[in-house]
Amino acid sequence: MHEDLKGKTAIITGAGKKTGIGYGIAEKLAENGCQIIIADLGKASSPEAVLKTATQEEMNEIAEQMAKEYKVKTMAVAVDVTDNDSIGEMIEKIKAHFDHIDILCNNAGASFGVPNTVLNYSETDWIKTVDVNLFSVFRVSRAVIPMMLGKPAAIVNTASRAGKVPPIFNSAYAVAKSGVIMLTKVMAKELGGAGIRVNAICPGQIATDLEKWRFGLEASFFNCTIEEREKEMCTTIPLGYIGLPRDAADLAVFLASDASRYITGQAINIDGGQCMEL
Repeated sequence: MHEDLKGKTAIITGAGKKTGIGYGIAEKLAENGCQIIIADLGKASSPEAVLKTATQEEMNEIAEQMAKEYKVKTMAVAVDVTDNDSIGEMIEKIKAHFDHIDILCNNAGASFGVPNTVLNYSETDWIKTVDVNLFSVFRVSRAVIPMMLGKPAAIVNTASRAGKVPPIFNSAYAVAKSGVIMLTKVMAKELGGAGIRVNAICPGQIATDLEKWRFGLEASFFNCTIEEREKEMCTTIPLGYIGLPRDAADLAVFLASDASRYITGQAINIDGGQCMEL
């Protein structure tokens, strides 16, 4: 337990699905006594969507469950992280209930138009992927930071191993996550004087809906079963298994706590040893 987190207020984007990293982070922060703001799209997916988005009802249920189980104040707010007006509306709703933000976790992310080579990638899907994964971190951070000023605070951005080690057939996501890593470092330099630390987590293979979807796509591409593709992927992981959302959450919460008070501007791998860099 990180006792210093008790009573602090945290916003976690992309936290509306119980199978995701964002939910894992939100739950771990709530367990440590944080007040939690669940932020996600808040509307049903289109019928053809492979990956389902969180509805407002699902988000409300998560917020209510966390409040009941961990005895913390919670709220669920819908936001489209690609739209500044929507982000502005989120901020106004938050201000009606909270006067200060201590922790921001920029976790919202998605991938569109994959698998595809750079040569064949739809420009619309490429730009949309970069928008959701990279530009959103800039937009949301810019909107939330004014509520973080005045006392020490922490921002934790969800990047990816893909931002360090280039994957094939997923260029937009990789480029976006690489951008998140550099944006993290720039923000750390700019905000250090204000007492705001900024770090990134770089998950490798984590058992989320997005990862399972990816295994399905790759299995189809390589003409094998999902189980075979997952087993093959595990051979590239020194620890030999796929991680869980709570593994990424543990790292994010550490970076949000005073236990990491002298760490900023870092992009830390959480991948079972797949990426071992200097």
